[in-house]
Amino acid sequence: MANLTFTEAEQRELRDAARTEFPGNPALAYVFENLAAEGIDLDHCRDWDDIRVEQGLPERDEASDVA
Repeated sequence: MANLTFTEAEQRELRDAARTEFPGNPALAYVFENLAAEGIDLDHCRDWDDIRVEQGLPERDEASDVA
């Protein structure tokens, strides 16, 4: 199982950044705080292309990609 976890210092930095950068968006701040606490299970991550197809979004336009 691949799992990305954060040290206590990294968790603190993520929480502080979430509160500082997203004061008007508590949902986004919650996501970052949850990532800090729980880490990321890399075995359950999905590719953006798979999510786009699943959601019925149009195919990516290569010309509009931002580098």
